[in-house]
Amino acid sequence: MLFYVIMENNNYKKFMLLAIEEAKLASKNGEVPVGAVTVYNSNVIAKSGNLMVKYSDPLMHAEMIVLKRSSEILANMGLSIRHEKLDIYVTLEPCAMCAQAISLCRIANLYYGADDPKSGGVKYGSKVFEHSTCHHKPNVFSGIEKEKSKELLQKFFKKLRNSNI
Repeated sequence: MLFYVIMENNNYKKFMLLAIEEAKLASKNGEVPVGAVTVYNSNVIAKSGNLMVKYSDPLMHAEMIVLKRSSEILANMGLSIRHEKLDIYVTLEPCAMCAQAISLCRIANLYYGADDPKSGGVKYGSKVFEHSTCHHKPNVFSGIEKEKSKELLQKFFKKLRNSNI
């Protein structure tokens, strides 16, 4: 498995900061603050935060939303539903479900911020891309704006815990 911790440059930072903005919006709406952005030829195709609470649907992870929207947009452009030239930026290491979806969509590059030792499916947990049954393995770059992503999650869960006391 290839993992790269990359130096921050303007493109990586720009797109991850957009994902962080989506995570902030999700948090304001009571969602776990995770944001995702898909990029095609240096242009944002789709962006979203988690929407599980809003739609009462545990499958509405930010990654799943932007992958679906990207498929629709690319299909309308007459392009393949396989996203070999698409990059995805996510504030948190994708879970196993989202990692599998990233593989099925043939995403070229996965960039994410904070690691998720509890529920991650890339570096931790099921390590989806390391399985022999995985049909496509994107290039994985971790640690982009890691502290900002981590801080959003920590604040959200601290507030949630304090509200239940």
